[in-house]
Amino acid sequence: MCPMLNPAKESSSADLLKNSSLYREFQAEREEILKHKWIESEKAGRDIGFEQALTDWIIKHRANWRKTRQANGANQTN
Repeated sequence: MCPMLNPAKESSSADLLKNSSLYREFQAEREEILKHKWIESEKAGRDIGFEQALTDWIIKHRANWRKTRQANGANQTN
């Protein structure tokens, strides 16, 4: 038999995940990739797909995006 799930425990785990800095970084990066996918798909006149957008964004934009986020984060904490 399956043990009863504890909704309160699941909810607190979900809240913990959503509040983690790693999860917030993942969400922000995903949002940038989706923006890149939209822009590049518009340029190509077709949907380029998530994998192509992801690869292209990592190669062309990820390093600068991270540097900018780190600089902005440092400025906000001071």
